Amino acid sequence: MSSAKATINRLQTGVPGLDEVLGGGLPEFSFNVLAGPPGCGKTTLSHQIMFALATPERPALYFTVLGEPPLKMLRYQQQFDFFDSEKVNRSIRFVNLADDAVTGDLDRVLARIVTEVEAHGPSLVFVDSFRSVVLASREDSRGFISLQQFVQQLGMLMTSWQATTFLIGEYFNDTDPNPVFTVADGLIWLRQSVERNSMVRKIEIMKMRGQPTLPGLHTFRINQSGVTVFAPPRPGGTMDDASPISGKALTRLKMGVPGLDAMMCGGLPRGYSLLVAGPSGSGKSILAAAFLEEGARAGETGIIAAFEQRPNRTRGAALVDLIDRGRIIVVDTHALDLSVDEIAMLLMDEVARTGATRVVLDSLSGFELKLAPTFREDFRESLSRLVAALASTGVTVLMTSELEDRYDDLRFSPYGTAFLTDAIIVQRYIEVESRLERVLAVVKMRGSAHSNELRLYHIDADGLQIDGMLEGYEGLLGGRPTLRCRDDRPDDAADDG
Repeated sequence: MSSAKATINRLQTGVPGLDEVLGGGLPEFSFNVLAGPPGCGKTTLSHQIMFALATPERPALYFTVLGEPPLKMLRYQQQFDFFDSEKVNRSIRFVNLADDAVTGDLDRVLARIVTEVEAHGPSLVFVDSFRSVVLASREDSRGFISLQQFVQQLGMLMTSWQATTFLIGEYFNDTDPNPVFTVADGLIWLRQSVERNSMVRKIEIMKMRGQPTLPGLHTFRINQSGVTVFAPPRPGGTMDDASPISGKALTRLKMGVPGLDAMMCGGLPRGYSLLVAGPSGSGKSILAAAFLEEGARAGETGIIAAFEQRPNRTRGAALVDLIDRGRIIVVDTHALDLSVDEIAMLLMDEVARTGATRVVLDSLSGFELKLAPTFREDFRESLSRLVAALASTGVTVLMTSELEDRYDDLRFSPYGTAFLTDAIIVQRYIEVESRLERVLAVVKMRGSAHSNELRLYHIDADGLQIDGMLEGYEGLLGGRPTLRCRDDRPDDAADDG
């Protein structure tokens, strides 16, 4: 036996994100099953793959078994961007098997498929819905070949003809033994997750012979472009120079807030992730906007995912102007039933497209509320993957987090995500002489020195302004600071008096 390893060509499906989930693409000449309940997107997915792959040199045959004619199905499929009318009857041919399947005679169905394949020599074959063939055969009690024999013969014929085959079927249970699943090289299962009034579509590669696939359920969305699969973000690339364990000098980025860079000993190290935590109205979004505007002044491109309020001219005219000029990119966060992986894919795609170096997520509180309920329980784990993936590209990330200002409970994030970030700035309200004041502190800067001062700050027409320390008071973090007694002064100060 030859020791040479067989080479399997992988076909690019034309479905964003799907090739990554498949482990590099779809194995050529494989025998695949697309399964799932009605309405989950099986037919749309199969058409999108077919229109992406079909060429005059690689023609496709699409067998329909439903009672409705192919013309009706095409009327709906041509609404998608992937539909190409010039390929129909040239690279793609539709054949209706309804009359053959209704007899329940699997021999007749197989013979018709063989006739069409021999006549047209397709490289791609689709049978939709294969489940209809199965049900018709069960309703007829006459002694034709069994379903298992039919599937085995069909699989061997397609392999010998070197055709990549897809059986599309409505299946509700993936645990029952089924000869179709056994013979298939690939089993792609589409699901619909319904929780409360939220519906999310998910895809799982349950089986794909000869290659490793990404395990688990992956969200996908159907829109005007067709199907888009959101694979989980995975860190890549090499360690950035800004990493605190790289052994190299940290490159500092200016924050755009006078006085804050000094508190951070020169600014935020490039490639770091920063969490800005504080109560409502404390200026988190203003600080985030200043961070992006400072980057634009330095010639950098920024990206913002705003989950609460989009930037507007009454609250952030400078930021909106930069958005209008394409210096700052806004990621769409208004789709219903979002997943973290969907936002991650949008962010990573924009970073790759624009070369952006600064990314803002404003805020994590709004992010969680925008998620479909099925994803909220795993928010922390998903956010960890997102931050790691962004960090691997070398971008610097600023995230804001809403905190309820409890003076007896000092927390930096309601999600327990503080450990995920390299740096933390916390903002608090305090009461001084019946006035509400704001203070902030840099409480964490991994691998770098930073100020430990609690500094007053205020917000005016020019943004967030750092002020001095509140001299002579103690208990600032308790929200109601008190004046220190004169006896509390250091001994040398007392002697000088």
